[in-house]
Amino acid sequence: MKYQAAVLTVSDKCSRGERVDTSGPALCEMLAQAGFDIAWTGVVPDEKEQIGAALIRLADELRIPLVITTGGTGFSQRDVTPEATLAVVERPTPGIPEAMRWASLQVTPRGCLSRGAAGIRGKTLIVNVPGSKKAATENLGAVLEALGHAMDMLVSEGSTDHTH
Repeated sequence: MKYQAAVLTVSDKCSRGERVDTSGPALCEMLAQAGFDIAWTGVVPDEKEQIGAALIRLADELRIPLVITTGGTGFSQRDVTPEATLAVVERPTPGIPEAMRWASLQVTPRGCLSRGAAGIRGKTLIVNVPGSKKAATENLGAVLEALGHAMDMLVSEGSTDHTH
């Protein structure tokens, strides 16, 4: 089954037109190659309320099963994407960011510095990845294969076939 996905870029500079978003389009390309239909893309500034409002709209109104955010996962005072995400999800999914950080640590000792979160709101999985194109694609690549099964479980009314 083919699922819809959305990519939300969180960046003050991109939202003001001062920087070209490279991570968002790269993530869209990866998701499309994995069989996802890119239903929505957008950019918001590093503002917790705007990030949260976008996530709620994508999950509750547009009912997009997979939302990937890029940006706002670092240590800067403006990096609030994990907090915005955790404020709107109903069920955290800590294994996803744990897997991404583990994969990042195989590339750089700085991999442990990403504060990305993930969780479920209704039937939508929200996953935070870093803002740089390289880190964003590495992080998504670490979990992309598992996301199809995650979508199957989210949209099913009961259990799914776990034998694969």
